[in-house]
Amino acid sequence: MKSMTCQDLGGPCNLAHRGDSADDIINAQDRHLKEVVKAGDGAHVPARDDMKGRWRHPVKSLGWYNDVKKRFAALPES
Repeated sequence: MKSMTCQDLGGPCNLAHRGDSADDIINAQDRHLKEVVKAGDGAHVPARDDMKGRWRHPVKSLGWYNDVKKRFAALPES
């Protein structure tokens, strides 16, 4: 299992997401962004908007996705 923070994924905070794959981490970040924005955290709105854009335009967002996968693969197990 590895971890990346919200900030590692383009967000404003240091909440750590843990997962067995980059996809686990990305999905955890998506859930986190939805929850905190819904709760009124304006600092996360730009990151949430970016994430929504990536889900809507997956081909255009492959660069970000591949970068996250590479950075995840380079992390030590925790």
